[in-house]
Amino acid sequence: MNRRHFLTTAAAASLTPSLFGQNAKKPLFEISLAQWSNHRALKAGKLTNLDWPKYTKETYGINALEYVNQFFKDKAEDAAYLADLNQRVNDLGMTNVLIMIDGEGSIGAKTEEGRNKTVDKHKRWVTAAKTLGCHSIRVNAYGDGSPEEAAKQVTDGLHKLSTFAADHDINIIVENHGGNSSNGKWLSDVLTAVNLPNCGSLPDFGNFHEYDRYQGIRDLMPFAKGVSAKSREFDSAGNEVQTDFKKAMELVLKANYHGYVGVEYEGKKHSEDEGVMLTKALLEKVRKELA
Repeated sequence: MNRRHFLTTAAAASLTPSLFGQNAKKPLFEISLAQWSNHRALKAGKLTNLDWPKYTKETYGINALEYVNQFFKDKAEDAAYLADLNQRVNDLGMTNVLIMIDGEGSIGAKTEEGRNKTVDKHKRWVTAAKTLGCHSIRVNAYGDGSPEEAAKQVTDGLHKLSTFAADHDINIIVENHGGNSSNGKWLSDVLTAVNLPNCGSLPDFGNFHEYDRYQGIRDLMPFAKGVSAKSREFDSAGNEVQTDFKKAMELVLKANYHGYVGVEYEGKKHSEDEGVMLTKALLEKVRKELA
């Protein structure tokens, strides 16, 4: 009788998943916040990097954080500061996802000496990311010379940095962020040439410029370890005017990506708070529709 009861219960569970945990099913993707969304408030001193996690949770209801290094540029090796930031994040039940790195040199500098210097400058951010529990740092694929020359140099720089980062279980991810990197084919070819499992991409919906953004997403998603949902302006229906978010997210999900999608509001028509909430609402709407 016990076995019969077990089998009956198991059968019922398979037929009625809503009663046995369907509501606990993981969402198609998680939503994080890119710190650049609050760059005006941070630059004006209305908000500090240490305050930002609590502000993010209380204002937007977002619990995953994507930092920008310029807002704590001199703290990469400050153990007490990083411990304080970590404690605040942990106390809030939040997650540190990645750090976006700018202003640390050209990873594709023309000389090997120049590339090595840039790699060395990034190493402290690798260790900072490890300390904060992030999975990645985002770097820029800037390089000198022709697109072909830059590709070889960027490949070399990324390979060196990724090799170092692998020892710390940190990914090196590249965003389409201007110059050659905004060409999806060029960047995907570079990442293919690097050929390391911890060197990937951070496709940004809004940074492909002259290159077709949807083709760019297709190009970069095979390497993606993060996604940036760039937004600048919304219509009266709450849709982003430059990017069809549903079409973009269909491409993201088609690549079997179910990780964090970062809200990154960069516009001026809406306030930073309004822009973040509009972007979050649109991602939630699309997530519901695609589910």
